[in-house]
Amino acid sequence: MVIWTGIETGMDNRYFPRSVRHLSCALLVGAVTLLAFAPAAPAADRTTAAPATAARRTAAAVTAPSPGTFTGLGFDACTAPSAETMQAWLAASPYRAIVIYFGGVNRACTQPNLTASWVAAQQAAGWHLVPVYLGLQAPCTTSTKRYLIDAANAAAQGRIQAEDAVAQAKALGLAPESVLIFDMEAYRTDDPACRSAVLAFMSAWTARLHDLGYLSGFYSSMASGVADQVAAYNTTGYVRPDYLDFARWDGVATVSDPAIPSSYWSPQRRMKQYRGDHNETWGGVSINIDNDYLDVAPIPATSFGDFNGNGWSDLLSRQPATGNLYLYPGNGTSLGIRTTIGTGWNGMDVIIRTDFTGDGHGDLIARDKATGYLWLYPHTPSGWGSRIRLGTGWNSMREITPVDDVNRDGYRDVLAVQASTGYLYLYPGRGTSFGPRSSLGTGWNTMDELAGVGDFNRDGHQDLIARQKSTGNLFLYPGRTGGLGTKLQVGTAWNGMRDLVGVGDFNRDGYPDLLAIEKSTSYLYFYRGRGTSFAARIRLGVGWGGMQPLL
Repeated sequence: MVIWTGIETGMDNRYFPRSVRHLSCALLVGAVTLLAFAPAAPAADRTTAAPATAARRTAAAVTAPSPGTFTGLGFDACTAPSAETMQAWLAASPYRAIVIYFGGVNRACTQPNLTASWVAAQQAAGWHLVPVYLGLQAPCTTSTKRYLIDAANAAAQGRIQAEDAVAQAKALGLAPESVLIFDMEAYRTDDPACRSAVLAFMSAWTARLHDLGYLSGFYSSMASGVADQVAAYNTTGYVRPDYLDFARWDGVATVSDPAIPSSYWSPQRRMKQYRGDHNETWGGVSINIDNDYLDVAPIPATSFGDFNGNGWSDLLSRQPATGNLYLYPGNGTSLGIRTTIGTGWNGMDVIIRTDFTGDGHGDLIARDKATGYLWLYPHTPSGWGSRIRLGTGWNSMREITPVDDVNRDGYRDVLAVQASTGYLYLYPGRGTSFGPRSSLGTGWNTMDELAGVGDFNRDGHQDLIARQKSTGNLFLYPGRTGGLGTKLQVGTAWNGMRDLVGVGDFNRDGYPDLLAIEKSTSYLYFYRGRGTSFAARIRLGVGWGGMQPLL
């Protein structure tokens, strides 16, 4: 449970929100108990023949994702200016970014100019577009907006609003991976139920945008919306927005603020509205605007682990009690409702996930415990293809581990330890078969829980995580041309964990991450990679004792 208490100094208009053109706001003093979000558990599920691939089915947009990479000045106007005005301001003004109010039931201004052709033309001219959606407002809003969140249905409404926002964004040609910013006007800070409803709404909004292949932004005043987002930033189960757009009308063009920790929404995930409602004239054309300063860039893509094609790393796991195989969709901070993607997997004693065929879809490799055969199960947009036998005699190998392209030939590879000798072998992938194996070293019978984590230290080589059986120490083996470098200790007391698995860049902060189950509690934990170490772990779920392996 997280408690936040904030103090606002009077009616200083430096904290007013975007719609101040249409309303006056009162910012109150108060405290809030943030909503406790339930971690994902492997209990409830829905069954389908194959996982959704919404992002893959989306038609290619004619524009690049918005706002793209930009650091500098922007402005917002209630109505998108005409093409002629935009051309005049591009030639004469210091601005290169513009907020566009593209949808929402509380959007007040008409948008006669805002069309798909206008969007394409402005992007082609060099403008960075910042899409803002003015949807349902807090039940305790201090604005005059008519349509409000129903606290009892906040999460459901957040999902529905996200779906509407994506539909309107697509109609305008705003590409997948664009940031859709929700404009949440100021609200009272003395109503915990209201503030919890806002968090439930926004968590569902962000999760659903991720499902549909778009990114989430949040705009609000410092005293209410922004303060609550800061307090909820690391709350278990809360799906925080990817970008923050905050209002502080102090005339200072910066995205730094003492009320927002420097590590939050960083790097290049912030925008500030630093001056409110006023007229400016450039190129002989006047517009009533607010001033913004942006420091934004696309967030890094995950290098692997995205099974359902929405841009975020996912988790797969088998339930030994039933033999069912499940997909747990990731959204950057938590896991969604699981989906059954296979049955009858209890005949396999090793299952790993990797894009072995190189077609952009996550395949499975599994060992038949009765025969020792190693099988490839290719995954396609329509489901599972016919399995392909990769080899025989694999009962003599242990710690069969997927790794990225170690030898840089364009295919994913596999590592395995020969139990009789302790040799670690590289099996180079060839898409539907292996090339000749090569030894990477001896003495590996002292290690277990090998996990391919990708380029963990970001030096361009594929790295390996392994646990020392006798001590529980965790080591990073950095990849080198032709093998592995000198190991680096990255953790202690890991004997209490099982099923360590690399899932790519789960939170898309630019570093590969690790998931694992704690034996004593059956909690599922997320370990955020930091290149040569892990940040403090975050619990993703409970009740994972009946699931094995993770992949």
